[in-house]
Amino acid sequence: MHEGFKIFADFDGTITTEDVGDAIFRKFGDKIKVDSIIHDLLCDRMPAKDCWTALCDSIDNIDKEELDKYIDNFQIDSAFKMFVEFCRENRHDLFILSDGFDYYIQKILKKEGIEEVSIYSNHLTIDMNKLIPSFPYFDSGFLSSANCKRNHIINNSSDDDFTFYIGDGNSDKDTAQYCDFIFAKNDLLKFCEKERITYFPFQNFSQITDRMKELMSRNRLHKRYRAGLKRKTAYIAE
Repeated sequence: MHEGFKIFADFDGTITTEDVGDAIFRKFGDKIKVDSIIHDLLCDRMPAKDCWTALCDSIDNIDKEELDKYIDNFQIDSAFKMFVEFCRENRHDLFILSDGFDYYIQKILKKEGIEEVSIYSNHLTIDMNKLIPSFPYFDSGFLSSANCKRNHIINNSSDDDFTFYIGDGNSDKDTAQYCDFIFAKNDLLKFCEKERITYFPFQNFSQITDRMKELMSRNRLHKRYRAGLKRKTAYIAE
């Protein structure tokens, strides 16, 4: 078995079956305004941090009980719990890196009985019926995500590790390039295709588990050269 597998996974639309953050703002905010803000983010006209702040400001009054009930409706990939167990059994370190908010991530994972996974995300509180965001992991050098996912990869891996990234969207594009193996779908898959970045397509975590078992069975794994260069530069900068 290969040692030193570090696995980093996006949350919204990757672990969950739909984007929870986007759905919350479309449900409780002005849909036209919300769609405009998200469009500006996806077109690189607005940094992610400004996007999330504007989205929170777009909701004038939020009922906490109603929000919690809405969050309870969201589902995770049916094979994710088995993937968590697979990582635990094989001593693979698993990290959730999300540009969403801990408020709903923790509720969803707790509902599913998943409580032993490291999570890095933006922070959200509710005060006087207002959504108050904060961004403890913001890095002005990486504006596509208010939570700098790249830094978490660098801080939680070494050059000896094999790094894996699992994602689907806009905040994953810069980050995934620092990992040796990429599992991609939706916008991340299209980005990898466009930039000619090697990846494995996936639709669910069962496929990821099967592919990782196959990789573990190999006598030798080859790291992605461009990912190694990016990590080396980042390690030196640290």
